[in-house]
Amino acid sequence: MDKCFFAVDLGATSGRTIIGGINNGKIELKELTRFPNNLIEINGHYYWDIYALYFEIIKGLKEAKNNNITITSIGIDTWGVDFVCVADDNSISQPIAYRDPHTFEAMEDYLANVKTRDQVYNITGIQFLNFNSIFQLHAMKKAGNVALKNAKKILFIPDALSYMLTGEMVCEYTIASTAQLLDPRTKQLDPSLLESVGLSQDKFGRMVNPGDFIGNLRPEVQKETGLGAIPVVAVAGHDTGSAVAAVPAANENFAYLSSGTWSLMGIETKNAIINEVSYDRNFTNEGGIEGTTRFLKNICGMWIYERCRKEWTNAPKSHTELQAEAMKQPAFQSIINPDDPMFANPVNMVDAIQEYCKKTGQYVPKSYAEICRIIFESLALRYRQVYEYLEEMAEFPIAVLHIIGGGSLNAYLNQFTANSCGVKVLAGPQEGTALGNIMVQAKAAGEVKDLWEMRRVIANSLELKEFTPTDREEWDKAYERYLKIIEN
Repeated sequence: MDKCFFAVDLGATSGRTIIGGINNGKIELKELTRFPNNLIEINGHYYWDIYALYFEIIKGLKEAKNNNITITSIGIDTWGVDFVCVADDNSISQPIAYRDPHTFEAMEDYLANVKTRDQVYNITGIQFLNFNSIFQLHAMKKAGNVALKNAKKILFIPDALSYMLTGEMVCEYTIASTAQLLDPRTKQLDPSLLESVGLSQDKFGRMVNPGDFIGNLRPEVQKETGLGAIPVVAVAGHDTGSAVAAVPAANENFAYLSSGTWSLMGIETKNAIINEVSYDRNFTNEGGIEGTTRFLKNICGMWIYERCRKEWTNAPKSHTELQAEAMKQPAFQSIINPDDPMFANPVNMVDAIQEYCKKTGQYVPKSYAEICRIIFESLALRYRQVYEYLEEMAEFPIAVLHIIGGGSLNAYLNQFTANSCGVKVLAGPQEGTALGNIMVQAKAAGEVKDLWEMRRVIANSLELKEFTPTDREEWDKAYERYLKIIEN
């Protein structure tokens, strides 16, 4: 590789540092370090340890130095909505985590007493989730949070880590778009929404876009790592933004499904879609690469399956063995709505599934294999519902559904999704977020010219698995059952 790019990819449970670049028209990745991202509980609140994450980034940079890797640039992506408060003395507070209970009633309180649901959605086009930054800020303001009171600047998580590396304060567009404070038409934070939580524009760093230069490593970081004045480049700071940038699509006529603990299904559009239909269906408009909008909806994803796996004591530990047993069970014995509140965070997920089936007058599954098949079939039916919404609202015909992320390895669910939605499915890449991060840096360095060349390089670098629809009549009947069940 002529140029090597250092990617920091942080999720809500773990993080890693990766080196990558383009070699003979193909992208190559190598993981340098992997580490946990732990929640810290103190006095009834949950925090992220921003200093531990910074330490792990420094550790990764040292590892690159020890391996004699010449780094061209550094890019950081993380989960959305969370932020740090930087005080007048430039000290950084530990960020409250989006899972903290202080937001449980914050959204309802804000919408009842500050601005209406219509007003907020018409400005932002962002779906309503209680942990969105606007509601976190409202909860902190109402509680008299000292860090917020003393904040000179508010930085989203990737921007905070970039600041710790460079000393430069920025507000990256894609991560800011998750806050429910940004107007996707102006691509700026909205003054009226900022004022509603007691803030103003000057509390945030300068707005930057994916590919923009943030700053060089501070002298102290250069000394500690043994590296030079390496530039830190803004990538799509929101990990889903980086993942969607890595969708190996040939043209714009595609939908994507980022499949993991959460599933995010959407399309890429030139402009935000904000209307009564998108409002009623709680779709979101988040920032993408090159000024695009990621029009999408959050779906429960593999959360239910992973929770059940932890509860099953007699099930095979191997995904392959467990899922093979599930496929031996009769199809469509029962159907659940994966996004029903019953499955948000029950004490026992297996009990919740059985209770749901009982309440809806369906067969109550007993074995792990039966439950596993029900989860996969129900997810595919929920995907169809959202996919049909997208077909209705998209300004172009959707010809293919790209599944990316860890869930792209689940061949059974991929086939079920193709069957349910009636569309060709292309699965891969698994490492979408890291690929998107690296490719934005490559574009900033002049290695590729635009988003579509990025995608051509990625498509040329891996073998996609194709799934074509089968058993359409059987899935159509199941979908009719699904709609009746969720309506009741």
